[in-house]
Amino acid sequence: MTQLSLRLRIFLFFVLIALGGAGITALALWLGYGRALATTPANGFFFAGILAVFGIVALSAGVWLLFDENVAKPVERIASEMRVRAHAGVDRQVDLHGARYLGDLAHAAEAVSARLSETALASAQRVAEETAQLAADKERLTALLTEIPVATIMVSPKGRIVLYDGQAAEVLAQIHVPRLNAAVTDYFLAAGIDAAVREMHRTGREVTLTLRSVDEAQSYHGRMKPLDAGGYLLIIEEAEARIAPQAERPMVFDFSLLTAPASAALEDTPLRALTYVVFDTETTGLLPHKDEVVQIGAVRVVSGKIVPGEQIDQLVDPGMEIPQSSTRVHKVTDAMVHGQPDIAEAGRRFHHFARGAVIVAHNAPFDMAFLRRHQSRMGVEWSNPILDTVLLSAVLFGASQTHTLDALCERLGVIIPPALRHTALGDARATAEVLVRMLPMLEAQGMSTFGEVLAQTRQHGQLLEDLN
Repeated sequence: MTQLSLRLRIFLFFVLIALGGAGITALALWLGYGRALATTPANGFFFAGILAVFGIVALSAGVWLLFDENVAKPVERIASEMRVRAHAGVDRQVDLHGARYLGDLAHAAEAVSARLSETALASAQRVAEETAQLAADKERLTALLTEIPVATIMVSPKGRIVLYDGQAAEVLAQIHVPRLNAAVTDYFLAAGIDAAVREMHRTGREVTLTLRSVDEAQSYHGRMKPLDAGGYLLIIEEAEARIAPQAERPMVFDFSLLTAPASAALEDTPLRALTYVVFDTETTGLLPHKDEVVQIGAVRVVSGKIVPGEQIDQLVDPGMEIPQSSTRVHKVTDAMVHGQPDIAEAGRRFHHFARGAVIVAHNAPFDMAFLRRHQSRMGVEWSNPILDTVLLSAVLFGASQTHTLDALCERLGVIIPPALRHTALGDARATAEVLVRMLPMLEAQGMSTFGEVLAQTRQHGQLLEDLN
């Protein structure tokens, strides 16, 4: 059968329907004729009709199952695998065995994909050669800025953080976790910032200001310098003497945020213009109404890229003993969570980390149920828009596929180190890498805005109900 062409194989499906239908009809008439002789002609005719209808329906269902298993599903898998290679940059072979009944289609798809991969690899090598020097220059610049005893933050015309260096990262971390594309007023009181911006615009020159943290626990002397492209540089002096020595961290920036278009309605916002916070929790059990969180892990995705260093890895005191069965999964023990923040404090910290972002999780209803149950204790409201990678997987690969995190990672070429699997930060990082690979695939299928993606995911809501 594997040697037959696809056209001939599909023709045989129709032959099977025709011959099977004729045979079933003949058998039904013969049985009906016998019943008519024993009873009445009307009874026999009615009996034959019922047998023929049920027989043809059963035949059609059987042929459909054969067609679905050997033609439709393999075609769907080939399409998804080619999209993964084309848009997610994952080099994986087409499943030739699974598509063995599709004639030459799978081999042709593999040949095209392999040729495109070779071309992409050659282009990538040329780009890598050109960017190697830029990377070296960036490292030297980072090292130089680390030695300068000031902290530098670049702010866009809309008041969003576009760049912060290692010194600034430590200053921001004393207030909240540093966040690219966050409002600078999330860290420093707006009154001082706004007054300095007005003065800078009035004079067109550098101004000095005193920066007070939003919790009013710290203050810094700073300078605000206007930028030609709009926005300004915020230079915090004497930062080195005010922070504890930390390991060097890279300068974090995204200059595209300087010229980001005006904010649109959420449904009309392009996928890459959104900021995502991808998170995961580890818990004492699988019952959100009675179990508790023991660990929260989260990372941020800005402009379609995971932002280095912007993450949460927080143990949480659940206020109850952690069952040994749960500890065997996530390796979190009672001793590890002793003295750690409770869910109220940890939840508030995560809520601030997710401010203004789309929250993303794998099976989000499960993780969000724990947070929403305690939102009154946290003093917050979880109103962020939410995306679920289970539903995104169903949109891209079809509802009939497996949508576990492990299956998604294998499909998209994401590697989770065994030591990090079933840790909150490890699973959050893996989910974020999955999301980053999915975004260009969604765009390639014509879903370029958040609203378009949300509309598609709603069609697969039953998957989450089955999971939970």
